[in-house]
Amino acid sequence: MTAASTTLYRPVGQAELDLIAASGYRRFPPRLPDQPIFYPVCNETYAAQIASRWNTAQGAVGYVTRFEVQSDFLAKYDVQVVGSKIHAEYWIPAEELEAFNDAIVGTIEVISEHRAEG
Repeated sequence: MTAASTTLYRPVGQAELDLIAASGYRRFPPRLPDQPIFYPVCNETYAAQIASRWNTAQGAVGYVTRFEVQSDFLAKYDVQVVGSKIHAEYWIPAEELEAFNDAIVGTIEVISEHRAEG
C-alpha cells in the first residue's frame, strides 16, 4: 500500500533550479548559512506570487515547482499562515532539509516560469 502524500510548491530562481536539476529533480539544495528555514508553500497561487514578484528582480527568471511529500512526515510541522489564508507554508528547519528531501515522493516538477515585465 502506498503512503499518502501531500502536494507542495516551491518558488525558485535559476540557481536553485539548476541545483534541483543536478539532483535528477529529486532534492532541494542545502540552505545557505543565512537561511535557517526552508519554506515550501501549500498552494500554486502563493508560489506564483513569490516567483513573479520576488524571483524576477533585476530581470531574473522565477519558477514554480510542484512535488509530493509523504504526509506522515509533514504531520510533525504546523502550517504557518503569513498573510491572507492563501499565504500558507511550512517552516522546515535547515538541519531537517535532508529528511524532508528523503520524504519527497517521485520528482520535483517545474510547472510555470515567470519573467519580469517590460
